[in-house]
Order: sequence, then structure tokens, then C-alpha cells
Amino acid sequence: MSEADLREVVAIESDIYPFPWTRGNFLDSVRAGYSVWVLRDAAAVLTAYSVMTVMLDEAHLLNLSVARSHQRHGLGWRTLEWMAEVARGHGAHSMLLEVRPSNASAVRMYRRYGFDRIGTRRGYYPAQSGREDALVLRISL
Repeated sequence: MSEADLREVVAIESDIYPFPWTRGNFLDSVRAGYSVWVLRDAAAVLTAYSVMTVMLDEAHLLNLSVARSHQRHGLGWRTLEWMAEVARGHGAHSMLLEVRPSNASAVRMYRRYGFDRIGTRRGYYPAQSGREDALVLRISL
């Protein structure tokens, strides 16, 4: 991901989430040197993106998203596989993430991939009626 991708990334983010990351969130991630990736199809259409940071031996997957028109085709799984490989390449032995319990398809994918629930962050996400907890998941790489 580069600054040139941000318009498309933010458009997808705004389409798929009621409380999306802002352009500033993505820009900060790019400028901070986080591991930021986009996936494009054969026609160069941006279909998925991810943001991850690695500290010492643990990766923290901050965002993994797939454009609505490309969901349910395995792109989330393939992006997750790629991010795990990138994390290993940076010396990570585990990966951590937060996910909304209401994002059932993401929770199922992460559980199928082998993530285990290690905790809950109370009131982590904004929600229509206040706040929503986050499930904290982790996998050994």
C-alpha cells in the first residue's frame, strides 16, 4: 500500500464498515512503516488490503479487509496467509488481532485458520448504540 492507494482503500473501508478507518489512520500506518499491503485483481482493481505491525516476536494484524464485491471468494483467507508469511519473515512467532463479535464471517475465518480467543477488550469499538467489545485472538506462527 502506498499513499496513491489510499483513495481506493478508504472508499472500500467506508463501504464495508459502519465505523471505518479514516484516510489519516491509513496514512499514519504507511508513514510509520507498518506492513501495509493491497491486493489487486488482473484488471488492477483493488480487492483487499491489510495493515500489520510487528514488535519483537509478535505481529499485530490491525486491519484485513476485502471489497464487498470480492467477498466470499477466499481473498480474506489468502490475504491472511500472506500476512502470516510476512510476519514470519519479520521474526514473529505469533499474531494477535481484535475482531468485532458481530463480524461473524471474520470470526469464523480466523477460528478456521487456527486463531484462539485469548481475551476480550471491553468497549473497544464504536457501535450504533454505544460501544462493542472486541474479541482478542492469537495464533502461533
